[in-house]
Amino acid sequence: MRNRPYILLVNDDGLSAPGLKFMLETLKDFANIIVVAPSKEQSGMSHAISVDKKIKIKEINKSQDYIEYSCSGTPSDCVKIALNNLCKTKPDLCISGINHGSNFSISTLYSGTVHAAIESAIKGVPSIAISHENYSHDIDFSVYSDFIKKFVKQILNIGIKKGVTLNVNLPDCSFKNLKGVKYCNQGEGFWKEKYDKKENNYFWLCGDFVSTDTNSESDVYAIKNNYISIVPVKVDMTDYDYLKNLRSLNIDV
Repeated sequence: MRNRPYILLVNDDGLSAPGLKFMLETLKDFANIIVVAPSKEQSGMSHAISVDKKIKIKEINKSQDYIEYSCSGTPSDCVKIALNNLCKTKPDLCISGINHGSNFSISTLYSGTVHAAIESAIKGVPSIAISHENYSHDIDFSVYSDFIKKFVKQILNIGIKKGVTLNVNLPDCSFKNLKGVKYCNQGEGFWKEKYDKKENNYFWLCGDFVSTDTNSESDVYAIKNNYISIVPVKVDMTDYDYLKNLRSLNIDV
């Protein structure tokens, strides 16, 4: 088994999502895979964990080079249980996705896909989150097969800095119009939200992403201009520049 990389594959769209199935088929050509994915869609869960309910794990499929489990918990639960109970040895890499829908700019904070990967980084396993701008379940992911294989193999070779997750977003364009890869910072923007009121006082969240970004080095720019964006996301969220300002305050007790 150790002659091949050992990869933990997770997501937030659920075990039956085409993006996850594509990743499994792509990666098992050269790696042994353990899949631990939510039993139902868990989008927008960010880093939520289950602290007040039982989590059920069920083995779904098993072969020589991969095993699949469904998990009744959140994406972060999937990673925690995988690393603590299901993996026979420490994975070489954790990949979350491919998510149906982008996770760039402010959406990085809400994404179960990204935070499943971040949970892996917290546990000391190098991690990558991958999302596609299109929400459809009919996306032709196969055009990215070569890119995914080359990128994953290179990351397995060079590693990822401790505490960092690589947040990858694929633009919604034809492969012939894809301009390449940009290594970016997280762009500025926000969701202009509204809640549609339904019968019996139920509310349904909807809205549109509004970009306030003018930086050509951002993930917002990259996706809008048909580049694959890759942003290194840190577990440590401290603003060290502002921390210096705070330490200069003359406040005592």
